[in-house]
Amino acid sequence: MSAERPSFPRVDRRTAIKWMLTAASSTLLFDRTSWSADAGATASGYGSDPDLVKDYKPGDLWPLTFTAQQRRTTIALCDVILPADEHSPSASAVGVPDFLDEWVSAPYPGQVRDRAVILQGLEWLDAEAGRRFQKNFSSSTEPQKIALCDDIRLVASARPEHVVAAQFFTRFRDLTVGAFYTTREGMKDLGYMGNVPLATFDGPPLKALQQLGLA
Repeated sequence: MSAERPSFPRVDRRTAIKWMLTAASSTLLFDRTSWSADAGATASGYGSDPDLVKDYKPGDLWPLTFTAQQRRTTIALCDVILPADEHSPSASAVGVPDFLDEWVSAPYPGQVRDRAVILQGLEWLDAEAGRRFQKNFSSSTEPQKIALCDDIRLVASARPEHVVAAQFFTRFRDLTVGAFYTTREGMKDLGYMGNVPLATFDGPPLKALQQLGLA
């Protein structure tokens, strides 16, 4: 899949970081109410705690939601947002669609809200692709997919009839980017060097200390 997209370019590192920070600050990626006592996340609400030493697979904790067609649409949209390039694989290649299916299948209030948004948005994509191109979104050509996404990529600039779809796209994009850049491949793409054991630690570099006025 080509990563050259004049009208819908691949997310660059600076944009991805900005999206991730925005999502984190607004609790988009992690809805605190989903885990709060007020939201019902108690022993009587969602069953027993998971076994933290078990390797869970998709569908082990709760039934998954996506139909075969919804999954195809999800894969296609993920790869429009983050296609493969010379630096890293596509979003679908590192399991982002699996994450999204798990996310919208979870019983917590925040995820339940997202489920309605995501499922309705996927349905809209296929219906709109059918209206424009006489085929569903996943079967559309790359230029067709990009043209459709261009119309809903920003809520602020979307036409009135596309505002709801643009809100879906924003949420879907935030979840896709957040999932991708927390994988090993995504961290490598960003140049993130954390979580690596070091034999020695020499402290912060002098340049960083100088910027903070500490050296």
